[in-house]
Amino acid sequence: MDTGFFIIAKIVGAFLLVETWLVLALVGLMVALLRQSYRTALWITGVTLLSVVVLSVFPLADPFLARVEQTYSANSAPERVDGIIVLGGGGDLNVSRRWGRPELSEGGDRYVAALALARKYPEAIIFFTGGSGALRHALSAAKSESDLAREFFAAHGILEPRLLIEGQSRNTAENAQLSYDIVQPKIDTHWILITSAFHMPRAMRSFETAGWPNLTAYPVDYRTAAFADHIGWNFGRNMRNLNIVIRELVGQLAYRIAAK
Repeated sequence: MDTGFFIIAKIVGAFLLVETWLVLALVGLMVALLRQSYRTALWITGVTLLSVVVLSVFPLADPFLARVEQTYSANSAPERVDGIIVLGGGGDLNVSRRWGRPELSEGGDRYVAALALARKYPEAIIFFTGGSGALRHALSAAKSESDLAREFFAAHGILEPRLLIEGQSRNTAENAQLSYDIVQPKIDTHWILITSAFHMPRAMRSFETAGWPNLTAYPVDYRTAAFADHIGWNFGRNMRNLNIVIRELVGQLAYRIAAK
């Protein structure tokens, strides 16, 4: 596993967050005030305030996010399926650890879709791939989302040997490669890949690069609606979607450059 790439990606990702931009604006404001450059301080305050208001009222990231989500068709399930691959990112590991039960996060549709497809294709194996993407766990053997997934699927009657678990991967590229190494899929097998719609383009690229044959994308966890539906005061939601757009576009570029 490429720990260096993982750590660099996490650090760069943190600097690209909208929250980081706001903190940098405040730092710039403080520096301007300390230097008694009041015109600069006023300019920084005005631009920052206007940006926060506009981005809070209007879902400016949604049109870009919708284009990413539309890359693959929804509900595209083929007739023959040998296995269903579920990418981690739909479970809340910290909350689950706190309350002693599997709890899903905002991306929990990944688990829900996996259960529905497991019933539709009773002969297909269910392969969950996902460790911990937290930077603080990069060099440790911390409990991962795979433990949550095992408990969740067992509670719904999906057990080994039908259920396969990979719990060491920390990013999408590792999801694809480590899963391939475990399964060694034959060229004539057919697989469904489940992940959030905004994440699907990067996931499909990684899995195809790793050598997975006959992949069908099954995007879930859509985040966008009509533009007018989210006009209002939605600071948290709009910032979250803007962060997603930035992360995925930069992630796709980085994966393309690194051939992952």
